[in-house]
Amino acid sequence: MNIPTLLTTLRLLAAPGLAVMFLFFARPYADWFALVLFLGAAITDWFDGYLARMWKQETRMGAMLDPIADKAMVVIALSVILGYSSMSPWLVLPTTMILFREVFVSGLREYLGNVSGTLKVTKLAKWKTTAQMVAIAVLFSQGIFEHHLGVASWGIDPEQFDAILTGRMPDPQGLRWTAKAVEWSGRAGLWLLWIAAGLTLVTGYDYFRKALPHLKEVR
Repeated sequence: MNIPTLLTTLRLLAAPGLAVMFLFFARPYADWFALVLFLGAAITDWFDGYLARMWKQETRMGAMLDPIADKAMVVIALSVILGYSSMSPWLVLPTTMILFREVFVSGLREYLGNVSGTLKVTKLAKWKTTAQMVAIAVLFSQGIFEHHLGVASWGIDPEQFDAILTGRMPDPQGLRWTAKAVEWSGRAGLWLLWIAAGLTLVTGYDYFRKALPHLKEVR
């Protein structure tokens, strides 16, 4: 156990902590704590690999734990976001694509465990993980914006929100720009999640293509 491996282990343990935040704290505090925990874990994802290479402390344990920790963070974070969202299909579809790919590639890796180096993590896969984590951080931020910018705390229902946003309802408190800020933060999170989902499918296909020769029957 060295420092890079310890950082990876802490990131793995932080993953279930995202859900725990919403069990023990009310919103928006749960959103704040989950966002800070998620960002801290995402930072360790860069530092553990960088330190392991710089100090020449790359270990088999660290190499095994790193992708598991990444997947655990992404899967649990998306599950929490879905649980506290309106379950829009624009959110559910990219989330489904990401979860399907992660399970599919994990299954390939498990089956091909005896074929060394077949499914090594690629540069594009690292960019995929970065895109996922940025999208998730923005989606967590939306919950904070909703409360601290006043939309949720003023008890505005969806019809009022839409009426103020489109100018069909008076806006004496200057809420329209607040509502637009919340709406655009949500849109940015969804766009980023769709980009991450696209990269996820591309890398999943790349891994399947590399694994295919090892899946053919020997004649």
